[in-house]
Amino acid sequence: MTRRIPTLLHGGRIHSSAASDATAMAIEGDTVVWVGQDAVGRALYGGAEQIDLMGAFVTPAFVDAHVHATSAGLQIEGLDLTGCASLTECLDAVRRFTTANPGGLVWGQGWDETKWPEGRAPTRAELDNAAGAAAVYLSRIDVHSGLATTALIEKAPETRDAVGWSADGPLTQEAHHHVRRAAQQALTPSQRRSAQLAFLDLAAANGIASVHECAGPDISSAEDLAELLELSTVEDVPEVVGYWGELNAFDTAKELGVRGLAGDLFVDGAIGSRTAALCSPYTDRADTSGVLYLRADEIAEHVIGCTRAGLQSGFHVIGDAAVAEVIEGFALAEKVVGAHALSAARHRLEHLEMVSPEQAERLANWGVTASMQPLFDAEWGGADGMYAQRLGVPRGTQLNPFSQLAAAGVVLAFGSDTPVTPAAPWATMRAAVHHRTAGLGISPRAAFTAHTRGGWRACGVNDGVTGTIKPGAHATYAVWEAGELVVAAPDNRVQRWSTDPRSGVPGLPKLDADTPLPRCIRTVRSGRTIYDGGSSQ
Repeated sequence: MTRRIPTLLHGGRIHSSAASDATAMAIEGDTVVWVGQDAVGRALYGGAEQIDLMGAFVTPAFVDAHVHATSAGLQIEGLDLTGCASLTECLDAVRRFTTANPGGLVWGQGWDETKWPEGRAPTRAELDNAAGAAAVYLSRIDVHSGLATTALIEKAPETRDAVGWSADGPLTQEAHHHVRRAAQQALTPSQRRSAQLAFLDLAAANGIASVHECAGPDISSAEDLAELLELSTVEDVPEVVGYWGELNAFDTAKELGVRGLAGDLFVDGAIGSRTAALCSPYTDRADTSGVLYLRADEIAEHVIGCTRAGLQSGFHVIGDAAVAEVIEGFALAEKVVGAHALSAARHRLEHLEMVSPEQAERLANWGVTASMQPLFDAEWGGADGMYAQRLGVPRGTQLNPFSQLAAAGVVLAFGSDTPVTPAAPWATMRAAVHHRTAGLGISPRAAFTAHTRGGWRACGVNDGVTGTIKPGAHATYAVWEAGELVVAAPDNRVQRWSTDPRSGVPGLPKLDADTPLPRCIRTVRSGRTIYDGGSSQ
């Protein structure tokens, strides 16, 4: 067999803990074999294929630890309502889209009534009037409630008798699941494939080389997940790590070949839809404390089964009552399988927004990974945000406590939950650093680790090199047009040794609000280019 000619990338800025001042890296096949300075690289690899980086910045590619690929692609190719500033704009967008695309299902995503002057969602009569006879499904920004036209509800008549049914307003709980499933079933295989490719291409264009698909019977389908996993093996797109969110579905897990029975296995819902389970009622609706879908004994049974089967378990958990139920469930599981087995399984929790320092310490002891979405705080945090509106300022400003979890030793893995928020890694890092509540953010270095190595650790890969640029690592990286690189501490209370150039800590782009974020030029997965945006020169 003829040995493949190495490739030497030089003249750049390489983010590597192996050599913080590196300007070059050599690759053989799918592996990084050397990192260092240009002159040494040319001497060692004079016969290699030469790529001049022209000052570009090279990092390990990002991992998005929580995505819904088909839904995100449908938002790209379908009706995107995230830009609607009012109820009227939303209805106008529906009217225009259904007129321009007659005859098929209309899938829309992203409306958020908390940002509209009307302060409410459209009624079914208003939506029917805008859509005509079209079957329309519009998921709220958090995807835990949705709107449906009468034409779509007729495809799932059981919706009217389900928990969460509303004769005129948004549908939640089982009623929402019924209409969402009817909408999914109306999609053709070609529509799903087109949507999946659209999302994966967008992810690659944002420097992402791996995504964790959080599928499940109430969010997508086994067929959808199988198609997505197959797609990532036959196309030059990001790797897809699959999770299936269904209790004790071990045969399904084996059939699909997923990493775990985890992801969007709902313990509760979402704060925006008032379905996250709370210990005390919502401030803006005192008649409800949300919905608890799973109890501690069910959680424990699932964790025990997954631990024994060598699978990761995991749960969608947001509200403080839901977090308490998960803690109790893990405590019950520990009594059966033991702390060592529990920790070795690397179970994970998605979102984990309302968690106390004491709970964080217990989760760290059990080796649980927190898969979190910092753009949630950027979008809805702070004293004037949706969280504070729903929960009151004291509760609403304490969500997503990244620093508390990190201090307790919980592994953080960052993602987007796209289509809920965009798959935009640098913006995600900026949100994690500049948390809207002082003291809850983390350093740029910690945020970067959570969005690279943390994503790999979240799916059970913890070999010390994956997610880095150092000899022996997979050649999975992204090339960026970026400005000045700095080494920044999270705040002025942190020891300054780590910001001194002599410490050997590699720099990162500035993440200040007024600083342009890096632009992706190229994304490479295991030596294969999956995105090429052209040179910055």
